[in-house]
Amino acid sequence: MLNSSLLQLGAALRARKISSVELTQLYLDRIATLNPELNAYITVNPDMSLAQARTADERITQGDASPLAGIPIAQKDIFCAQGWRTTCGSRMLHNFVSPYDAHVVSQFNSAGAVNLGKTNMDEFAMGSSNETSHFGAVKNPWNRDAVPGGSSGGTAAAVAARLCAAATGTDTGGSIRQPAALCGISGLKPTYGVVSRYGMIAFASSLDQAGPMARSAEDMALLLNAMAGFDERDSTSLQREKEDYARELNKPLNGLRIGLPREFFATGLSADVAQAVDAAITEYKKLGASVVDISLPNSRLSVPVYYVLAPAEASSNLSRFDGVRYGYRAPEYGDLADMYEKSRSQGFGAEVKRRIMIGTYVLSHGYYDAYYLQAQKIRRLIAQDFTEAFQQCDVIMGPTSPTTAFNLGEKGDDPVQMYLSDIYTIAVNLAGLPGMSIPCGFGNNNMPVGLQIIGNYFDEARMLNVAHRYQLATDWHVRTPSGI
Repeated sequence: MLNSSLLQLGAALRARKISSVELTQLYLDRIATLNPELNAYITVNPDMSLAQARTADERITQGDASPLAGIPIAQKDIFCAQGWRTTCGSRMLHNFVSPYDAHVVSQFNSAGAVNLGKTNMDEFAMGSSNETSHFGAVKNPWNRDAVPGGSSGGTAAAVAARLCAAATGTDTGGSIRQPAALCGISGLKPTYGVVSRYGMIAFASSLDQAGPMARSAEDMALLLNAMAGFDERDSTSLQREKEDYARELNKPLNGLRIGLPREFFATGLSADVAQAVDAAITEYKKLGASVVDISLPNSRLSVPVYYVLAPAEASSNLSRFDGVRYGYRAPEYGDLADMYEKSRSQGFGAEVKRRIMIGTYVLSHGYYDAYYLQAQKIRRLIAQDFTEAFQQCDVIMGPTSPTTAFNLGEKGDDPVQMYLSDIYTIAVNLAGLPGMSIPCGFGNNNMPVGLQIIGNYFDEARMLNVAHRYQLATDWHVRTPSGI
């Protein structure tokens, strides 16, 4: 069962070959065995999960079952879930129990899915290695000395280690795609606004987007069918008709034009990653696709632009965590101002405080025009580059990450080197485009390599088709870590 697709699990549940309670217990037992080492989950509540599983079994028995009914899915700990501890990987929210469900969570509840638990993450989604979590670093299932990527590292590790059937993640600058690449799974960041951000604890509101993480493109299509949809509670949610993201999965790739940005294959890309990506492009040519040379000239500016805009939005969004209404409050303080200062200095970790300080600085009087406004202008140029590129090609491909997973602690003392881990993914968020990563081979030390696929706005169905056809022809996505 552990290596079954979501369609196969759904069929087994409806045929009564296994019950949702039995399947949920199987995953809970694996979590109890493997999570102490991997640290992929922050919170597990077997009683709540099994109660949902029993309800799902009743729905299936009555014939009222969606494709995801009874399937155990993990939620990144950035999504509020009623009755569940929701920490965002921070001491600031270490004891916060949400009184309501995020839109994404409620969508899965409506579909009858089972919430297995809340997965570990970089604190407030700020990080590329899952080392900034207040609850400790997550270990990569392929090598326990390596990082799983971030910020959705707990989700990626849980899927790779078969600690859930599938899971949710969020992507602000690559936080779904980069950990998916480093852990050898599939991950999709939809077009900005396709999935509601209601109940998703905000980092950078104009960049954050929720998406699915799973073993395959086929699985992600089923997850996105449940996640996507208009939500009037989110002002950035797009009012569009529902669509079936699995409708084009088996469409042939004859005539597909793949754009290869020369900037993605320049200095900084490791040889082992380049070799695996080149082999994937060769496979796509065999499947009927053609290759087009394109340029994204302003993509080189995406990292500095991101690290002006994202911290600016974070400094505003995180101002609500002050120790007054909920969350961490310093045990000892003098007056109200002292309580604010001590609660925030003790409740936030070093990376979060660094970004709050940067964001406050670039928004301050005298610096707004020089930094924030300039960054917004360049953001527009980056989006225009993609618009021009898609006049020449249907999808854009390249590496997801410049290297395979690096070791825990390797980049902890150099934030800039850590930020460069997302050099190929950030531009997609700045433009609001959909992007995904799928496994395409292995690099040095037998560590997974991810192929990034970027589509035009609302082109998720085509991207999933492109990924699915590749996965039908290869087996990288079904490989499992040793011992798992």
